Amino acid sequence: MAVRTALMAATAVALSVALAGPALAAEPAGKDHTATREALRAAVRDGVPGVTATVRDGGTTWSTTAGVGNLRTGKPRSADDRYRVGSITKAFVSTVLLQLEAEGRLSLDDTVEKWLPGTVHGNGNDGGRITVRQLLNHTSGIYNYTEDDDFGRAYFTKDGFFRHRYDTKTPADLVAIAMSHKPDFAPGTSWHYSNTNYVLAGMVIQKVTGHSYATEIRDRIINPLHLKATSLPGTKATMPSPSSRAYSKLAEETTGPTYDVTNLNPSIASSAGEMISDSTDLDRFYSALLGGRLLPPKQLKEMQTTVPAGDSPTTRYGLGISDIKLPCGIHIWGHDGGIHGSSSAVVATPDGRHTLAFNFNGDWSGDAGAVVVGEFCGK
Repeated sequence: MAVRTALMAATAVALSVALAGPALAAEPAGKDHTATREALRAAVRDGVPGVTATVRDGGTTWSTTAGVGNLRTGKPRSADDRYRVGSITKAFVSTVLLQLEAEGRLSLDDTVEKWLPGTVHGNGNDGGRITVRQLLNHTSGIYNYTEDDDFGRAYFTKDGFFRHRYDTKTPADLVAIAMSHKPDFAPGTSWHYSNTNYVLAGMVIQKVTGHSYATEIRDRIINPLHLKATSLPGTKATMPSPSSRAYSKLAEETTGPTYDVTNLNPSIASSAGEMISDSTDLDRFYSALLGGRLLPPKQLKEMQTTVPAGDSPTTRYGLGISDIKLPCGIHIWGHDGGIHGSSSAVVATPDGRHTLAFNFNGDWSGDAGAVVVGEFCGK
């Protein structure tokens, strides 16, 4: 897995590609978690320093770990580890915007220009032609700022990362990078995963409510669901306890030295991927979301109205979550997320009763798809 792919790129599609394969016969989901455990151990054998996972299935909870959380001391990973969840943040942002729609405070068909006048402009970009819905389902055509070459050199290479890891970037800074590029396509005519979309979505939340997206997520989701391990760190570079170290090759190759990249200023991810959580909280969030506890039926239906996710044969993208078809024919909803040294995923059955959340504390190897198939298909 190349670092530019792993770090805040089209992770939901990357997971779907990993899941593509020959059809399998479905077995009782999560029957004994043997296949899940083996897939996690295989990721460690493949080079991931350590893994942690938690499953909720009906009224039962199961957790497992493998490998180490600290390569220097050999300390094992913990089921209680907090980790950077990257693009899993997007479902939280989308949920807030859908709650605001349910309250009549905005429409998904509002233009970006209405809420953020003059922000999306130049080089063929026109916020008057792009809707909030198109931000959330990645059909806006707006360039993905994390694909910018200068940004990549500054934050995804060894020399750049250690020079710039504590930089603070405002949402406006990140959008400006995207506006220096032409759109990928005309709004609504294609699909391309762009973190810029969700930076703008966070800016819309602030314009509508007068509060930051982080405040709205805390007040509307984190506190009501008692997600005690979930936080939006803003510019804070260190990790809360308990947590493991995070590791990266900081290169396009999967070989070479391994670097500790635990500490970084997550403002470079903003509302596209700054969040920290743990597997238990992510399971609880998805269970509540898909179970109808966070959104009225109309808004949940809108979230689950999907578009083709590029050329992926197994994934369609909704509003911050993906509909993924597994090789055994089962459909699940979920998202994954990558940020320096941390690769995570959370997936669930449509009713939210069976959920799986897990994290690799390395960003260059490991088969996330095999973990998901192991849990839900028993293979």
